[in-house]
Amino acid sequence: MLEHLEITTPTPFQSKSIPVIKSGANIFCIAPKNSGKTTTLVLTTLHKLKFAEVGNTPRAVVLVENKERGAEMYAAFFAYTRYKDIRVYLAEEKLHMDMIKSEIFEGIDILIATPNKLNKILLAAGVNPKQINLFSIDDAEFLSQKSANNDLMAITESINKCQFVLYSDKMHPHFKRFQSYFMQHSRIVKM
Repeated sequence: MLEHLEITTPTPFQSKSIPVIKSGANIFCIAPKNSGKTTTLVLTTLHKLKFAEVGNTPRAVVLVENKERGAEMYAAFFAYTRYKDIRVYLAEEKLHMDMIKSEIFEGIDILIATPNKLNKILLAAGVNPKQINLFSIDDAEFLSQKSANNDLMAITESINKCQFVLYSDKMHPHFKRFQSYFMQHSRIVKM
């Protein structure tokens, strides 16, 4: 499958980060653009879920900055899941909450959403947070925005036991407080 997508050799970042992510630790993945962070996020998520369709509530969440990045992330997952049973869902900003809850109820494995939309979904009881095993944050620089940060803090309050993986170009000072809040005992992989 990876050869089909012209992936033959892992990047240095992937070689360093994938084993740590697979260990189950909370992790900050810090690397420059074009180092393979998105591919790492997709592959480790699919591996953790064993490419399998299970139940009808998401077991993995991918938090993105905005609808454009959400569409890009959905396309990245689609390249790997097109002929698989695993279900990926993008909670679009423009959709009404009842529509989103209905579509989630039909069954999904991976939920892609912005912090605001995910917080609204959780408040509307559209997702069982106890079923989430992996919570990834793509290009986490946007969490410096107060509204996104507040939504993230509200979201993580309802998630009990979960692996958090945060991807970013650099280690921002505001990430440090995540270590005491929801990323306890986290590790840092930095390129």
